[in-house]
Amino acid sequence: MDPLDSSISLGAASEAAAAKEDVESPDALLPWARFSAWLECVCVVTFDLELGQAIELVYPLDAKLTEKEKTSICYLAFPDSYSGCLGDTQFSFRLRHSVGRGNRGTWYEDGDLYNRDAPVPLQKEQSHLYGYVYFRQVKDGSVKRGYFQKSLVLVSRLPFPQLFRALLQVVAPEYFEKQEPCLEAVCNEIDQWPAPAPGQVLTLPVMGVVIQVRIPSSDDKPGDSPVTPSPKENLLPAPIILPSPHEQDLFQCFQSMLIHVQMLWELMLLGEPIVVMAPSPTMCSETVLALVSSISPLKYCCDFRPYFTIHDSEFKEYTTRTQAPPNVILGVTNPFFIKTFQFWPHIIRLGDVKMAGDLPKQVKVKKLAKLKSLDTKPGIYTAYKTFLHKDKMLIKRLLKGIQKKRPCEVQSALLRRHLLELTQSFIIPLERYLASLMPLQRSISPWKTPPQIRPFSQEEFISTLEHAGPQLTSVLKGDWLGLYRRFFRSHNFDGWYRLRLREMTHKVESLHLEVTCDADLLAWTIEKSEVEIVDLILKLREKLLRARKQQLGVGEQLLERLERSIHTVINSLPNDLQALLHRH
Repeated sequence: MDPLDSSISLGAASEAAAAKEDVESPDALLPWARFSAWLECVCVVTFDLELGQAIELVYPLDAKLTEKEKTSICYLAFPDSYSGCLGDTQFSFRLRHSVGRGNRGTWYEDGDLYNRDAPVPLQKEQSHLYGYVYFRQVKDGSVKRGYFQKSLVLVSRLPFPQLFRALLQVVAPEYFEKQEPCLEAVCNEIDQWPAPAPGQVLTLPVMGVVIQVRIPSSDDKPGDSPVTPSPKENLLPAPIILPSPHEQDLFQCFQSMLIHVQMLWELMLLGEPIVVMAPSPTMCSETVLALVSSISPLKYCCDFRPYFTIHDSEFKEYTTRTQAPPNVILGVTNPFFIKTFQFWPHIIRLGDVKMAGDLPKQVKVKKLAKLKSLDTKPGIYTAYKTFLHKDKMLIKRLLKGIQKKRPCEVQSALLRRHLLELTQSFIIPLERYLASLMPLQRSISPWKTPPQIRPFSQEEFISTLEHAGPQLTSVLKGDWLGLYRRFFRSHNFDGWYRLRLREMTHKVESLHLEVTCDADLLAWTIEKSEVEIVDLILKLREKLLRARKQQLGVGEQLLERLERSIHTVINSLPNDLQALLHRH
């Protein structure tokens, strides 16, 4: 049987199974509900002689993309003409979501099950979409320009570059040969995938191949070895096993900047404006994503664009000289940007990695004034002075690893662990101080509103560093105090604090609800007026509703006990009030 026929019949079988499940399961009534848990849509972008880059196809056909988003995808789906990418090229981009676009699925920031269980840096955002691109440019005499130029783009809210890269490697070559029926079959298969559930190893079949991957969970301890899926014995052919859906090869991305890893980490921690200039969209997008992940498990709260072009709708916003550069990291390939961004404070200029003997040649830190000619050498153009000293032992270890031909995965793991420990050393004193702002558990009473969390005081925190600072967990010397003060002025601090404050508020509400569940409500009502009792009932019902919606971490048994207590209190009231409260 032709593989295309088999994939179409697979799609038809999937549709039949989906139709059956649609009848049986109320959760599956929305068309493409499972598909939209993974992808917003799939786009095919081609080169039209009259229109230039144009969207040839969007699938599913009812996918909701605004005209602005379609235009952005068109320009971001092709490498810049200066990149000279012949053959197949893969890269990724991120674009701002347009106001007023409708979603097929019902996804809300607080109610989304995936977001509830995913680590913060891997959560879906309402404000941005990711695009994962497979671009092919090959000579073709049957085309007027002499070249076949087309991109297959997966548009998703999930920050999973490694997973979607692997998926495109299976799907795109087949699609370029077989065209639209093949794409329809693939989308039908994705619509049968299990939901992206954090903490689970997922088996994802597509076009006769199976991809196995584990989605990280917020319960994972940072620094633990990732759980690698084990192939199932009955899977033939052997599955594609991904160690991670998202992690970049840090060593590959940073190999020409190893001696500056400390500087790169600080720039990312502080959310400084950075431009990454590289010869290809692959290199610039992977480097931007590697930089963003370098401060994990801290979420990078500024904007970042793995691939950015002069056609981007934010181009004017990011290149105006009337104000300071925005806090964003941009990956670019067009030499035009050298002049446009010469007033930016930090520019990383990358080239193809050159070797000095058996070691990759390390780029130098240079003054911004030198970034003028189009043939500028690779380097980090900045006047930034690091707060902390370099970890010379780490650099020696990595360089020795290159000489000993240590595998890239091992080198990347060493680098990732170092950056993780650095971030943890920085963040642990902040977490410890935050814990001291929580009210004491004994001060929480069921008869009073939940006590307030004390406000964050920068000076009070700074005073704790002498006895509980990063020196307890890190050997790195330097001006940690200065680094914290600068961090307090960054978007990353603001984002981190807002998130933690929300989590702490939920915790206080949970503790208050637990105390209320255990309280004797009926005894409390004896000396209270009917107005006070009704007020309490309404407040408790609202709390129950919020607890079940937000899932505050209060056990269902406790919530059921509270519900019974509310009923007991209602039943102690006069009949007319009982009837009114039971109706509402």
